[in-house]
Amino acid sequence: MAASLRCVFGFAGRDFIRQKLLKISATSKPIFGLNRYRASQAASQVVLNVPETKVTLLENGLRVASEDSGLSTCTVGVWIDAGSRYENEKISGTAHFLEHLAFKGTKKRSQLDLELEIENMGAHLNAYTSREQTVYYAKAFSNDLPRAVEILADIVQNSTLGEAEIERERGVILREMQEVETNLQEVIFDYLHATAYQATAVGRTILGPTENIKSINRNDLVEYITTHYKGPRIVLAAAGGVSHSQLIDLAKYHFGNLPSSYKGDAPAMPLCRFTSSEIRVRDDKMPLAHIAIAIEAVGWSHPDTIPLMVANTLIGNWDRSFGGGVNLSSKLAQVTCQGNLCHSFQSFNTCYTDTGLWGLYMDEALHKRY
Repeated sequence: MAASLRCVFGFAGRDFIRQKLLKISATSKPIFGLNRYRASQAASQVVLNVPETKVTLLENGLRVASEDSGLSTCTVGVWIDAGSRYENEKISGTAHFLEHLAFKGTKKRSQLDLELEIENMGAHLNAYTSREQTVYYAKAFSNDLPRAVEILADIVQNSTLGEAEIERERGVILREMQEVETNLQEVIFDYLHATAYQATAVGRTILGPTENIKSINRNDLVEYITTHYKGPRIVLAAAGGVSHSQLIDLAKYHFGNLPSSYKGDAPAMPLCRFTSSEIRVRDDKMPLAHIAIAIEAVGWSHPDTIPLMVANTLIGNWDRSFGGGVNLSSKLAQVTCQGNLCHSFQSFNTCYTDTGLWGLYMDEALHKRY
């Protein structure tokens, strides 16, 4: 099944398009005069409407990337290759714990000072943790880009990680874990990773187990930062009304002192392996069955990544509250609507560095069928 899907949406799809293009080019007449002029003008306009992505590598290995679209606002963020995949079983949940402590005060700003400064700027400050990255980002007016970068640098490099804040956030994370357990879609995707990548770091949850959250201490957090927050594993990226040269200067000034080397060997990305299997959790009190079906997909740099993204978009998502009925654009949505096959579905394409999951999530009333 996996091989056939990879074939349809991968190499076979590209070969089909290539053959069609060759057929068109062989039978089409040359474009002369006004038509050629119009075509060149249209191509130039398309190029003008796509901001160039500029990337610069600093001496300490930190990368600076930007797209200047000339807007009056901008978004700037710090992407760090330090997610739950880099944790072992003992410290699972540390990366997410650090995210919670990011805005609780630094050596020069208290939590209140930070909140007031962001509010007075009319900006937005946030963070998230995934299996492969920890991200801190800000949305602000373009004129406030220097302040936004300075705040992000302060958070990443100078968080106090106070004992009182650690204990308070410990309780917050435990409550968050309880809330996640009530979100069945979140639960299903955690189960999906657990069975697809058994006995590997990718198979563990981002939040970590309850016993770890209760035992993680300040030394664990500091060690995680000193191990992973290095120049070569960080990207400072911005888009909107940003000047690349200005962003480079800000990066050198605020992130130039980040270390570029390790005391020993650099921590390697833990390997993962895909295992074809399934997990079933039965609860007859639930009115619906929540199901996720996936095949092994590809990583970000694989040539099949874009075709899989296109296929994911074509399948799309559907909910029975949607209007349109049989006139929906998605063929799967039309069939589902006509046959009342499920209450909702959504296609997903989850990419990691060297692997991925491509499939469908749905909920349906199985008790009406069996």
